[in-house]
Amino acid sequence: MLRHSNTEGNTSNSPTSSRRYRWVGLLVPLGLGIAGITLIMPYLSGGRMRHPGAPVRPDTQSAAQSISTQAISTQTISPQAKIPQAGSSDEAILDVANPADAGSRNAENTAAELISTTANHAATDWSRFRGPNGTGISSDTSIPTEWSESKNLKWSIPLPGPGSSSPILTDQFVFLSCYTGISGEGQRETGKLKRHLLCIQRSDGKIVWTHEESAIQPEDPYQGMGVPEHGYATNTPVTDGNRVFAFFGKSGVLAFDMQGKKLWQTSVGTESGNRAWGTASSLILYEDLVIVNASEESQSIRALNAATGEEVWKAVGSALELAYGTPILAKVDDQRTDLVIAVPGEIWGLNPRTGKLVWYAETTLTGNLSPSLILDGDKVIAFGGYRSSGSMAIRVGGTGDVTKSHVVWTSRNSSYVSTPVLVDGKLYWIDDRGTYYASSAKDGELIHRSRVSNITSRDRPVYASAVALGNRLYFQTRFDGLLVAEPGTELKIISQNRFDGDKSMCNATPATDRGELYLRSDSHLYCVRAER
Repeated sequence: MLRHSNTEGNTSNSPTSSRRYRWVGLLVPLGLGIAGITLIMPYLSGGRMRHPGAPVRPDTQSAAQSISTQAISTQTISPQAKIPQAGSSDEAILDVANPADAGSRNAENTAAELISTTANHAATDWSRFRGPNGTGISSDTSIPTEWSESKNLKWSIPLPGPGSSSPILTDQFVFLSCYTGISGEGQRETGKLKRHLLCIQRSDGKIVWTHEESAIQPEDPYQGMGVPEHGYATNTPVTDGNRVFAFFGKSGVLAFDMQGKKLWQTSVGTESGNRAWGTASSLILYEDLVIVNASEESQSIRALNAATGEEVWKAVGSALELAYGTPILAKVDDQRTDLVIAVPGEIWGLNPRTGKLVWYAETTLTGNLSPSLILDGDKVIAFGGYRSSGSMAIRVGGTGDVTKSHVVWTSRNSSYVSTPVLVDGKLYWIDDRGTYYASSAKDGELIHRSRVSNITSRDRPVYASAVALGNRLYFQTRFDGLLVAEPGTELKIISQNRFDGDKSMCNATPATDRGELYLRSDSHLYCVRAER
C-alpha cells in the first residue's frame, strides 16, 4: 500500500524524489496501456468481445431447492430460429428443417445400407473423452504393447485434416473430428475454415459418412501460442449409441443420427477468450442432457436437451475464463450427483439438473487450466494453472464455501496440459516438458520424477493425456511415438511405438474397446489390434 507521510523526514520535494515521481508518472500509464492492449488483442485479431457484467460464479442453489428432484425448466425456441449473425449476441437452435442445410455427407447410400434406422448401436465404455467418466482406464489386457506399419496394425486411413480431438467408439463405428481450410502459422483469414465429423466403420476403416460445417465468423486467428498448438478440432465428440454429438466452438453443438443426418444445431456463444487460444473442452452426457463447457464462447456451462437441442439451463461465471477442462460427474450418494469443474482459482460443484452452484472451494490453481478433474472415491483431484500452481484434492459434496472443510491436500506437483491417470492409488503423467511423474493420490506426495530419455523433442513434447489399459500405462507423445510403461515407483518403459511414415503431430488421447486401440495423428487414424 502506498502511504503519504507528512512527517519531518519526508523528502518528497527533493530533486531525486521529483525525478522518481516523474518516472512513475510515465511508467504507470505505459503499464496500463500495455495491459489494456493485451486484454483487447484477441478482439483486434477478429474475435468477438465479452459481454460485460458477468458474475464471478453461477447462481447458487438455495436451501429450499432439492438437489435430487429439481425439475427441468426448458425454454421454448422456435424451430425456425436462425444462425446468429456476425456481431450479434443472439443464440438459438440453428434451423435444420431444410435438408439442404444439413451439410454434405459422403457415401449416403452406403450409410443407409450399413445402418438400419431402427438399430441401436450400443455405446462402448469409450464413448467420450478419456473413456468411462473421463477416467482414462480400461481393464482390457488384450491391447498390444508393440506395433508398427507392419505389426499389429489392423488398418489405417488418411484424414481430411488435422485435429487434437480423440476418437470415440460405438460397437460398430469410430467418430472423429478434424478441420480444413487453414494452411498454417500466421494465417489470419479464417473464412475458409471448415470442421468435419467422420463416421468410420471399425471393421475395415471405411468412411461411412462425413459432415462438413463451415465455421461461423469471426474465428480466432491461427497465430501465437494458442490455436497453432492444438488447432480448430480439439473438442472430442460424445455418443449415446443412437446419436453422436459434436462441439464445434463458435459454430455450436451439433447432433446427428447414426446415418449422418443432422438433428439439431445449437449456438452456445460466439465470443473469444482474453487470449484467443480457441476452444478445447469436450462434451459429456448426463441422463437426457448434453453438457458443454462453453467457457471460451460465453463464459458459461450449459445443458442442452439431447433430443431437441433446446437449452435446459445456463450457468454463467466470469471465473470460467481460461477453464479448458472437461467437467466430470461425481456421485455423492444415491440421491445426489455433482457436476464438478475446475476454474482458475476455484473448484465448483453444480447441480447437473439445474446448473445451480451447490458448493465451491478456493484453490491456488491460477492461470489457464487445461487438465480435467480426476475422481478418486469421494474426492476430486485438480491439476493445472501456471506450472508453479501445483495440484490439490477436495472432497465432493457439502454446500456453500467448503474451502476450509473439504480440502484434503495440496501439492507442488502439476501437469500443465495433459490429465494424469489414477491407478492403484497413484497418479501418473508426463508433462509438457517431457518429465515423468508418479505421485500419491492419498496425500499428493511425490513418489518419482525423472526426465524421459526416450523423448527427444523438447518443444512441449506431450499434450495427450495418459491412459491405463490392462496393467500398462500408455503415454502418447507429439513426435516421439507412444510409450508403453509399467506402473510403479520408477519409470520402466516396455516399448516405444511409432509409425515411421507419419511425421505429423499427435495431440489426441488414445481410445480403446474389445482389444482394439485407436490412435490419431494430424494426418491419420490407426486401429491397432493383436494379430491372430
